[in-house]
Amino acid sequence: MGTGSDVGKSVIAAALCRIFADRGLRVAPYKSQNMSNNSGVTPEGLEMGRAQIVQAEAAGIVPHVDMNPILLKPTSDVGSQVVLLGEAIGNQTAMDYHQKKACLVQTAKAALDRLRSTYDLVVMEGAGSCAEVNLMAHDIVNLPMAEYAEAPVILVGDIHRGGIFAQLVGTLDCLPRHFRDRVAGFIINRFRGDLRLFADGVQWIEARTGLPVFGVLPWYDHIRIDPEDSVVIERPRAIAANADGRPAVAVIRIPHISNFSDFDPLRGVTGLTVHFLETPQDLTAFSAVILPGSKNTRFDLAWLKTTGWTSRIADFNAGGGRITGICGGYQMMGSRVHDPDGLEGEPGATAGLGLLPVETVLQAPKTTTLSRFSWGGMEGTGYEIHMGQTRLHGGKPLLVVHERNGEAVSDADGCKVDHGRTIGTYMHGLFDTPAMITQWLNAAGIAGIDVPAVGGLEAKMQQYALLADHVRCHVDVERIGALVKIKNKPTNHNHQKSNDK
Repeated sequence: MGTGSDVGKSVIAAALCRIFADRGLRVAPYKSQNMSNNSGVTPEGLEMGRAQIVQAEAAGIVPHVDMNPILLKPTSDVGSQVVLLGEAIGNQTAMDYHQKKACLVQTAKAALDRLRSTYDLVVMEGAGSCAEVNLMAHDIVNLPMAEYAEAPVILVGDIHRGGIFAQLVGTLDCLPRHFRDRVAGFIINRFRGDLRLFADGVQWIEARTGLPVFGVLPWYDHIRIDPEDSVVIERPRAIAANADGRPAVAVIRIPHISNFSDFDPLRGVTGLTVHFLETPQDLTAFSAVILPGSKNTRFDLAWLKTTGWTSRIADFNAGGGRITGICGGYQMMGSRVHDPDGLEGEPGATAGLGLLPVETVLQAPKTTTLSRFSWGGMEGTGYEIHMGQTRLHGGKPLLVVHERNGEAVSDADGCKVDHGRTIGTYMHGLFDTPAMITQWLNAAGIAGIDVPAVGGLEAKMQQYALLADHVRCHVDVERIGALVKIKNKPTNHNHQKSNDK
């Protein structure tokens, strides 16, 4: 659990999943409730939070919705789409959801029980700060869930933010005694500098709290793990493209950006820079512009217009710039987006950017698939998560889809015009396959860049191994392992989806 959001809980949980899996244990991650627009799809075609997919991959197992039974995908400041055991059940305001928590907590507990009956060890993750006193009575993800599981708690703090002593001691001081007693110790994350200079800090924390510091994790730049939430790309500054002499790609950081981890593989390409831009600026110097996925397409379209981004994008297009839209960004590039049933807000329609000859109608049911596709004769894999059907009124399809959720299909996806200069697709994970990165770089007119030979899950597994090594070096994993009573390994390791919701 954490002293706040984005302190490193998800990444440390992933590391522990990998470390204990490397010891021969069958390990599963679990987070009862996740609030994030960064999600993914399981082999059953169900949706769950990206962080638990990462943790499952790190543990060497197939992701399953029991690992994240409740996913909240914010559509506004006061409302979210609720995804329960992988299926969208509608939008709810924060107050409506709050009133239904008593029922939902039973679903979350049942999912945890199924995991515990199947796996040797479950690594649970909390959400945000575990010491929000105004929310604690109705909390279904932090200490009440740890209490249900009779699980010891490791409290993670972020020293890079400053105030690490107040983070840790203050969090403990806000907790009722029965919750405070569940905290077994601390991990301090994102330390810069000489670790020896913080030795007296560790001693002070241990003396003040009576609890051990299991480790202090240094800052790292050599490991790339999919982040859980878009807090890592909040409030990006204006950028001088090509300041370092490398081709630059701009991703417009819209308010309801979703699946922003789509672009992590691009950020890992040596010789290419990727910038998230929020404040409108001239785009002339960028090699390409990407409009990412959105959880509220019409709202974000209006935001593009009111902030001045629409004219900047239009000028870039008129000047021959290369533009790519993914999922919601693809929908925005069309002539119009219709929401007759009010799936993302008030019913109505919004004019699009007019960059592609397509028109979208938002409608249920939600599409959630793992997909295999080809682009220009090169094959890739990705996933689709969208509530919308898009029709072409011109141009040509971009991709050929060959398989969805294990079933053979022969469908077209996306659209391209201007000889491929302007393109859009519903396919998330487009850049997970090295061949697709090469295809896209060619479409973007970016030449002379070597693409990594390894991509997708194979590349991610290498990163999980690096992460586990990093944590092993700086955290007393033996002491953490001693906190947990490992049950006998089950004879049946098949984790099937339960029909009991």
